[in-house]
Amino acid sequence: MAALLEVANLGAFYGATQALHGLNFALDQGGITTLLGANGAGKTTTLRAISGLVKTIGEVRFEGARIDGRKTEDIARCGIAHVPDGRGTFAEFTVEENLRLGAHARHDHAHVGRDFDVVYSYFPRLKERRRQQAGTLSGGEQQMLAISRGLMMRPKLFLLDEPSFGLAPLVVQEIFAIMRAINREQKVSMLLVEQNANLALDLADHAYLLETGRVVLSGSADDIKQNTAVRRSYLGY
Repeated sequence: MAALLEVANLGAFYGATQALHGLNFALDQGGITTLLGANGAGKTTTLRAISGLVKTIGEVRFEGARIDGRKTEDIARCGIAHVPDGRGTFAEFTVEENLRLGAHARHDHAHVGRDFDVVYSYFPRLKERRRQQAGTLSGGEQQMLAISRGLMMRPKLFLLDEPSFGLAPLVVQEIFAIMRAINREQKVSMLLVEQNANLALDLADHAYLLETGRVVLSGSADDIKQNTAVRRSYLGY
């Protein structure tokens, strides 16, 4: 299977402080890869580095072309949708206005209406609340909106940062089931950062474990689940 995203010797910096140290990993076309690790390991920074939100060294290739050093909006136009931690919805705008913002960079405006139908088919609650201000939605609904706004970009790759954070378990199960359906039906690849390692490994097909900005373990999600050190440190058994 061809690599959609390739990261080589990636370093990232906040001012003079280096947060990533020579990361190397790849994500297959159509795959779901998760980044595991404790708080501060560099997971969120990795997503930010791919999106051009922090200073980097090394190479990031998307569909074979280098995107490191490019502006964030140009990287998004390549087909990379970043759903950050904290959801990033525009609280004063309605649900529908948020979704239209997700599609603003597209040129195929004739198909935007159809994609509203696609989004609402995955998240019917958003259709019910399409005229409602985003800031008045529940936490779970705001996360649904953040994913939906990314989907309106027609992305090839989703960067998802802590989609379960602060949500009730039943809502998390619903959202992760929809993410799996989006991956399967819309052929959207995913790079997932998720503190709930059990949840992440159940969804993903491949995993990388980060410690202090370095990859220390990688393999299939099933193999990582069986690793004794991972089970003790991250899976709780």
